[in-house]
Amino acid sequence: MPAPFRIGQGFDVHAFTKDRKLILAGVTIPHNFGLAGHSDADVVYHSVCDAILGAFALGDIGKHFPDNSDEFLNIDSSILLKRVLSLSELSNWHFGNLDITIIAQSPKLAPYIDQMRTNLSTLLNSPIDNISVKATTTEKLGFTGRNEGIACLSSVLFYS
Repeated sequence: MPAPFRIGQGFDVHAFTKDRKLILAGVTIPHNFGLAGHSDADVVYHSVCDAILGAFALGDIGKHFPDNSDEFLNIDSSILLKRVLSLSELSNWHFGNLDITIIAQSPKLAPYIDQMRTNLSTLLNSPIDNISVKATTTEKLGFTGRNEGIACLSSVLFYS
């Protein structure tokens, strides 16, 4: 008998680059750098996509939205998340909750967390109380600590 719940974990990383907007969970954040990527490089939405795909053993974001396809060049990552949520494998399941940790030395993200939660709540059609977004630094250690990029971890729960 299948379990009455599905749990997924997602992880994504993007390097900083000049001449791009920094977009995290659909929020444009003022910063000297944006994130490099084939799409809009929204590391949060990418991590959430991977968590959802993982919960249902459907591979990863690269399998569904390859970075060598012109269809996804500079695409708004909320579109990718909507497509993941529309997969037939999710049709008999209910979203439970989402927990996200953004790992970035800069910029400071606290002023943008509420808008990120609101955006995710809307996309997931879920009360905001089911969406957790946190930000942390690595105390200047590693690539995020050297301000080379941003990483994101996501965990998601679905129930039948």
